[in-house]
Amino acid sequence: MRLAVISDIHGNLLALEAVIADIDKRAVDAIVNLGDSAAGPLWPSETLQSLEALALPTVRGNHDRWVWDAETNSLPEADRFARAALSSEQRRALHALPSIINISEDILAVHGTPTDDCTFLTEETYLDRMIPAARDTIRDRLGAAISRPVVLCGHSHRQSITQLPGGPLILNPGSVGCPVFADIPGASSLEPRSPHARYAILVQRGDRWAAEFYALDYDWQKAALRAKECGFPKWAEALATGAVT
Repeated sequence: MRLAVISDIHGNLLALEAVIADIDKRAVDAIVNLGDSAAGPLWPSETLQSLEALALPTVRGNHDRWVWDAETNSLPEADRFARAALSSEQRRALHALPSIINISEDILAVHGTPTDDCTFLTEETYLDRMIPAARDTIRDRLGAAISRPVVLCGHSHRQSITQLPGGPLILNPGSVGCPVFADIPGASSLEPRSPHARYAILVQRGDRWAAEFYALDYDWQKAALRAKECGFPKWAEALATGAVT
């Protein structure tokens, strides 16, 4: 089995198109989307229209939830942009997505953790930096999912594969459209990344699992220009460079 895994598109239609075009060359059996599809100062509505045509199994991310039920004053500015750009039907459809998906008996798909879409599964923040979470912390966050062979998660925008001793293989495909967090305190202190569009393919061979990670070139300068034109200079910098100063 070859399962393409995408996550955290954040309204970046150009990055999504590059990823889907690349996946089409890789002979995958299916694609799953781990959420946070639209929130961002780019192309929220157009991105959802593209995803609707693809009809992928999709997990609800925290930003997918917020654009429907959060108080406007509590929303990050990029989420306010997305809320204004999306129709009420689009926002309602995002909120109606499931918080977890059982891809198969072996594979569980979530956004953050199985019980909290706002918590990283395999990372912590320390002094505004992202570091690996302790083994026992990951176990606690998994809860009953500790018994699953594979858990797919997003939310941190960081590509990683973790084999928990006595537990699941945990795969994070990275972010399709938002390499770093551009609108949260301390974002400038997170480790520098790159502007590439990221995804992963989970590969099953018998009873063993592996992963292929991809970081794709696309027209990130055009995406950065879109963010700048929409009034989001930090997003523009993050999209163009993979870092925020």
